[in-house]
Amino acid sequence: MAESLAAVITAFGQPLEIRKVPIPDLEPGAMLVQVDAATLCGTDAHFWHGMPFLASKIPYIPGHETCGTIVEMNGPRNSLVGEPLKVGDRIIAAYPYCGSCYYCTVARQAVLCESGWRYGRERCDQPPYLLGGCAQHHYIPPGCDVVQVPDEVPSPLAASAACALRTIMHAFERLGHVSGHESVVVQGAGPVGLYALAVARDRGARKVIVIGAPAPRLEVAREWGADITLNLDDEPDPAKRKEWILEQTSGRGPDIVLQCASGDTAVPEGIDFIRPGGRFVSVGSAGGVIPAAALFKFITIYGVFMAEGRHFYEAVNFLASRRKQFPFERLISGSYPLEKTYEALVAMAEYREVKPVILPNKAA
Repeated sequence: MAESLAAVITAFGQPLEIRKVPIPDLEPGAMLVQVDAATLCGTDAHFWHGMPFLASKIPYIPGHETCGTIVEMNGPRNSLVGEPLKVGDRIIAAYPYCGSCYYCTVARQAVLCESGWRYGRERCDQPPYLLGGCAQHHYIPPGCDVVQVPDEVPSPLAASAACALRTIMHAFERLGHVSGHESVVVQGAGPVGLYALAVARDRGARKVIVIGAPAPRLEVAREWGADITLNLDDEPDPAKRKEWILEQTSGRGPDIVLQCASGDTAVPEGIDFIRPGGRFVSVGSAGGVIPAAALFKFITIYGVFMAEGRHFYEAVNFLASRRKQFPFERLISGSYPLEKTYEALVAMAEYREVKPVILPNKAA
């Protein structure tokens, strides 16, 4: 059986092993891609540190943001928009949802499907083995939505679209229209927060404010069009942060808050300084309790995580069509060969990287 090199998590918080993982026989409709780029996000670092639900998934290949080139197909297959796929196409792929449960068929909320696979967190010692991006090859199951990558979009940025940006596209779909008079606060200056800034700016928000850390990420935020930023390292007092936000928003508070930061304080703090009647979007996962006072502020709260195929399509096309407005390449802060995946995870966990990229098929 043919094999592919992969960086494998065998114990939480420990260095990864470089292993030879079997390349499975392709079931009808499946594809194999050579990984061009796999970007890491905060979720990869959180998972590597250890979460109880992942204990049964070890060993696994990290990486759920992957752009690859098709090298093998078992039968014909079309992209999300009906274009025939072929060997040599660059693609990103959504998670394969089951398509037959209540959430997939009736509710039409496939992100809630409990039977689908999740890239970057499935066992690599059982078929189909290669479901993480930090490997030379990635298995693309039948049934998942596949999106071709426009020529204008480099593979590392396309990979980042497969998580951070597609989730933000989902968030703005739920949020709805952004009016030209509205102010937006983005909590968090990581990849998700930076993409939230870009889309808010693109949708015509009057003012976009970013709160986050460390300083290099806020520098990118300003380059991408943030009107003003606040470094959490410089202002650790939540009361003073709220006072500062009110000063920037005519004393009312922002019309929209996009919570793109982790931690137990992000949600209650964002709800605290949003204006009465505003809209709050929690993107991804964060701790904390929604304060009872939120009920009396008449605000609308949305929760968003993951995405469906259409959001992947919107994400890569946003990168292609807005590349002259935003220096997207500033997001990619470091490149690592496969053998250095552990170092990249550590750097991401310690906030020394904005968005590191693993290049599995590039020599160390």
